Amino acid sequence: MPKAELPPFPDKEALLDFIQNAGRPLAMRDIARHFDVRGADRRLLRQMVKELEAEGALEQPERRKVAPVGALPAVAVLEISGVDEDGELLARPVRETEGETPLIYMAPEKRGRSALAVGERVLAKLERQDDGTYSGAVIRRVGTAIKHEVLGIYETGPRGGRLKPTDKRAKYDYRISSADSKGATPGELVLAETRPHHKRAGDRQAVVIERLGSLENHRALSLIAIHEHGIPTRFSEAALAEAAAAGPASPNGRVDLRDLPLVTIDGADARDFDDAVFAEPDEDPKNPGGWHIVVAIADVAYYVRPESALDREARERGNSVYFPDRVVPMLPEALSNGWCSLRPEEDRATMAAHLWIDANGRLKRQKFVRGIMRSAARLTYEQVQLAHDGHPDDLTEPLAEQVIKRLYGAFTALVKAREKRGTLDLEIPERRPVLNDAGQVIGIEPRRRLDSHRLIEEFMILANVAAATELEKRRQPCMYRVHDQPDKARVDALREVLEGLGLKLAKGQVPKPQTFTRILDKVKGTEAAPVVSELILRAQAQAVYSPENIGHFGLALARYAHFTSPIRRYADLLVHRALITGLKLGSDGLPPTDAETFAEIGEAISMTERRAAAAERDAVDRMTAAFLQDRIGEVFAGRVSGVTRFGLFITLEESGADGLVPISTLPNDYYVHDERQHSLIGRRHGRVYTLGEKLAVELIEAQPLTGGLVLGVIETDEQEHTPSGRSTKGSKKKKPNGGRGKRSSTRRRNL
Repeated sequence: MPKAELPPFPDKEALLDFIQNAGRPLAMRDIARHFDVRGADRRLLRQMVKELEAEGALEQPERRKVAPVGALPAVAVLEISGVDEDGELLARPVRETEGETPLIYMAPEKRGRSALAVGERVLAKLERQDDGTYSGAVIRRVGTAIKHEVLGIYETGPRGGRLKPTDKRAKYDYRISSADSKGATPGELVLAETRPHHKRAGDRQAVVIERLGSLENHRALSLIAIHEHGIPTRFSEAALAEAAAAGPASPNGRVDLRDLPLVTIDGADARDFDDAVFAEPDEDPKNPGGWHIVVAIADVAYYVRPESALDREARERGNSVYFPDRVVPMLPEALSNGWCSLRPEEDRATMAAHLWIDANGRLKRQKFVRGIMRSAARLTYEQVQLAHDGHPDDLTEPLAEQVIKRLYGAFTALVKAREKRGTLDLEIPERRPVLNDAGQVIGIEPRRRLDSHRLIEEFMILANVAAATELEKRRQPCMYRVHDQPDKARVDALREVLEGLGLKLAKGQVPKPQTFTRILDKVKGTEAAPVVSELILRAQAQAVYSPENIGHFGLALARYAHFTSPIRRYADLLVHRALITGLKLGSDGLPPTDAETFAEIGEAISMTERRAAAAERDAVDRMTAAFLQDRIGEVFAGRVSGVTRFGLFITLEESGADGLVPISTLPNDYYVHDERQHSLIGRRHGRVYTLGEKLAVELIEAQPLTGGLVLGVIETDEQEHTPSGRSTKGSKKKKPNGGRGKRSSTRRRNL
């Protein structure tokens, strides 16, 4: 019997036509069955489908199934969004789709079931119609819609009130009726709740739920950053109740440290004091020149028990977030500024690390205890530094000899250890907006870095190393703070740029921290120093939390964990709990379930740390733009801090603010971006703009709402660039062209 003749193999047009008209996503077996493709030919069919995906004609709305771009899956969660002109119920997918969402008409509910309401969510079966719309049939109801909040500026116009979102990514404004405005006035910052919307129902609508004040008060700029980055600001009632119920810890069963003159040293504006320090010469004759150091940390684990409401809130936040005008704490104020704050002359529960170092700052041994302490004084960095320099005040004078002098003695030994192991010392200047009582930014100040800052930093690093060492010794899980070696590709790119500056970075070797430090030492005090620091910073990996120890490259440490700030970092609380379990210091240690999920927790709190850093940076950018808003047209000295294909990022020397010079505003030429040399090169006239170069720039635009600064280059004969980068002297100025650009900010990596 002759074999049946197989149908012809489909071409792309036939294949695409079938998939488009199928009305549902298709698996490969569905397509092969339709065209009767068998055996080895299925591989060819699969390849054709992949090619259509690569060409943008198909996508995968479901796993291992294909459909036309913009098509919806066969089953999806929908939100009832409104009613059309004919009274038919409309819905939209809860999960966002690419492109314009097609219309979904919901089939009437079965007799006996209540009608669907706007805002309700359902799991529905979808079927594509010939006109491109969809019909939805309810499988089951899954609850009401999640309310979406949007932060924006309230404005009025011919059609009534409108909300202009502060989020730079927002594509739409929202209409707000006068009844839903809550009395907001034009230009006011408001928090609104969006209403379900469909394109046939008219403008997107919102309702004001909270008025946050005018942008004239620059404190509102922090609120924008908080909202945009999703920083949690409200504690649950259960967490607040637990914090309110907290009280003093009993000294019973604790080591009494109240006779030790422990002191806290913090910034002048600090409100929570979670670490206290003490040092004295080691009396052990076997350790000549050595020191006994005590680092006492608030015993947060005593108040925040595993799986409590407070614990769940702290884990969600991951860390406190610090803005120029406020703090969003990880724990409620009853704890962070109360029972977990080491206030002077008040008994407080503590987890204390006794640390013994030799004359060269090397850790010899450690001992951790749960104790009760009483801070002898709340000191600031400036007070301690002045006292050490021979200018004590009334508070520090009685402490100068027996407390402060000894702290600096131990610090000197720790510096020796730091220098010997060769850490990466990057001096990246930070700026701090200064606000007056009315909430206006009145200045941008650089953060001072004193030896007193370095003293506390070295004491904390020592305690952190000791905590990681003790947990390894006790075979306990540890949430390490790890910092990987720089990526090879980044180091190669850095090497090329450094060679252009006359600096050598040897090939073929794995760089060590001191390798970079030696380069920094060579340029210290020169004009190249800021750009070299920035380049080396960009080459580094980002520090993260992980139960897998790979060491800390930047600090040149084999093991390192965060132990010293459990008020503001969840990682530290986990380390405290692990120590409590390993040293049998109580029943409130680390539960086995947490140990099993350390990797997952590490990823989560690394993310919240990045989120916090981005929000803090954005708030500073916005406040800086607000400060400069009245100085449009002024000329500033700046330095090129970034070079991209769309323009130059400039850091202003006066304020440290970052702004963008759009490439379209550079003097007439066609500019090519040399990514390897961090330069923009003019093809016609040979002008070259390169990383680290000093420029005079005019402030064209300052946008407090987004934090963006747009600048224009003021060209003088001194700055007319040749292909070699050399300049000729002169004084003729050329005004910049106007232009707008994206907000810029120099990204910092937290080590």
